[in-house]
Amino acid sequence: MTVIRTVATHSVVSATYPRPVTERDEIGMAVGKAVDETLSRWSNEVRQSRRPTFTSMQRMAAEILDRELADADVALAADERSRQLTDVSAVLQAFRKSEVMGLSRPKSRLILINEEVGVYAQPDYWNGRDRFYEMKSYYADPVPPDVVLQVQLFQCAFPGFRGYLASFDRHTRPVVPHIDPVPLLDPTTESQALRRAYRVGRSEGTEKVLEYIDSPVVRYSISPSDGE
Repeated sequence: MTVIRTVATHSVVSATYPRPVTERDEIGMAVGKAVDETLSRWSNEVRQSRRPTFTSMQRMAAEILDRELADADVALAADERSRQLTDVSAVLQAFRKSEVMGLSRPKSRLILINEEVGVYAQPDYWNGRDRFYEMKSYYADPVPPDVVLQVQLFQCAFPGFRGYLASFDRHTRPVVPHIDPVPLLDPTTESQALRRAYRVGRSEGTEKVLEYIDSPVVRYSISPSDGE
């Protein structure tokens, strides 16, 4: 059996670009979680030819937001909670008219580097053929470096797929979807992303038996000096 060290993409990103988490960040992450989970469920329902009501999706988002805030031990005043839910509803409205609606979430893949380090990678949506999408409930231009690294690792996990950032800025009215292709990976950029993942995996990864991992494996090799 082959024992490797495994780490999630978000762990590679946070280790590479660490920053303290403020209460404002906690609120933003809770809102983002409410958006992500609700849209994933809604898209899946539509793909299965079911038609949940917009009201039911709003209710689900509110429940997720409250759960995430409670887990983070953050309390919002009633008017602030209402404002955040209004932002979420605006994203839901924009999402259901976008090309991403009805797509599914791909199964997580394992980027295996040098048969030693595995990185779990799972973008938000894909069409199953040639595109994957990573969704954000904000829009940033230029794209922040942590998001760039995140998407680069998704590109490594899904070679042959074109990656897109699906941005729905919840702070604007109306919310206009931005579906932007991300730059193709060149060999140097790919090597840099794999090198960063390898370093984090070696230092922070959890040991697992490769043969027991139930994820498609995409193999890469980097030179020893790349992994230092």
